[in-house]
Amino acid sequence: MDNFRTDLALERRDLYNKAHNIEKDIEGIETEEEKIDDKIGISRVKVTNEKGEQAIEKPQGNYITIDFKNLKIATVQEIENAAEVVTKELKALIEKHINLQEPILVVGLGNIYVTPDSLGPKVINEVDITRHLLKYLPDALDKNTREVSAISPGVLGTTGIETLEILKGIVDNTKPKLVIVIDALASRSIERISSSIQLADTGIVPGAGVGNARKELSQNTLGIPVIAMGIPTVVEAAAIAADSLTLLIKKVQEQGESNQFLNQLQEEDKYSLIKEVLTPEEYNFIVTPKEIDELIEKMKDIIARGINFAVN
Repeated sequence: MDNFRTDLALERRDLYNKAHNIEKDIEGIETEEEKIDDKIGISRVKVTNEKGEQAIEKPQGNYITIDFKNLKIATVQEIENAAEVVTKELKALIEKHINLQEPILVVGLGNIYVTPDSLGPKVINEVDITRHLLKYLPDALDKNTREVSAISPGVLGTTGIETLEILKGIVDNTKPKLVIVIDALASRSIERISSSIQLADTGIVPGAGVGNARKELSQNTLGIPVIAMGIPTVVEAAAIAADSLTLLIKKVQEQGESNQFLNQLQEEDKYSLIKEVLTPEEYNFIVTPKEIDELIEKMKDIIARGINFAVN
C-alpha cells in the first residue's frame, strides 16, 4: 500500500508511477491533459478497472483537476474565466448522471470558523437556491429552472452527528437526483494549495487526506450520484520538507557536488525518511499558507459562480 497522503487522483497517479519507475499510464488509468491558456490547465484521470483502483486507491470513475496559476493576484476577469472552466467541466459531469431540470442538492463540508476548512460553508452562502421559490413562487422563475437546495452540515466535533447520517435524512426527504459536495482536501504539492480544484463523480471520503477519514459520501451510501468538488487547502510538513529537499538536491547536482546518496534518494524515500523523523516528535504538522484567507475568498467566488452556471 502506497503512502499517498493526498486526495488528488492526479498526484496519486504521479506518486505511483515514480515509486514503480513507470513512465506511461498503467492499465486501468487513462490520462488526458488540456491547456486552456497560460494560467489554466486541466488534467483528466479516468480509473477504468480494478487494477487502476488498486494502484492509486481511488474508485473507478472520472477525476478532473483544474489548476490555476497565481490565483492570489488574479483579477476579477481572471476569476470569471476560471469559473467558466469550472462550469463547463462540472456541467459535463452532471449531464453524465442526470437529466436537465432534475433536482440537485449542494453540500458544503467543513468548519466555517477554521479558515482552511471554511470553503464549503462559504460557497453555500453564494449558491443560488431555487427549491423554495419553485414551491412557493413558481411564477417568478423560468419554467426550465432546476430545483437546487443546499446545506452546510457542520463537522462531527460540533454536531456529534456524522455527515453521512445528516445527508441520508435530507436525501430521503427532499429527493434530489444528484449531490454536489464541496470539501477541503490535502495535497502533496505546495503549488496546488487553494490553486486547484478536483472534480470527481465517485464521491468523497471526508478527512481521508489528513488521516481523519469519516464515512464515505457516494452513490453506494446515499443511493444517488455524488460529484465531489475538492480544493487542496493544506499540506503535510513532511511534504514541504521533501519538496525543499528536492530543490536542495537539484541545486547540489547543478553545482556538480552530488554524491551517491543524493543520486539514489528517490521521491518516496525522501518523504518517508522526513516523516519518520518528524512524526515521533509531533512535528509533522498540517500546514497552510499565510495568504489562505484571500485564497479561500477567491476560490469561493470561482466555485460558487461555476456551480450556479452549471446547475441553472
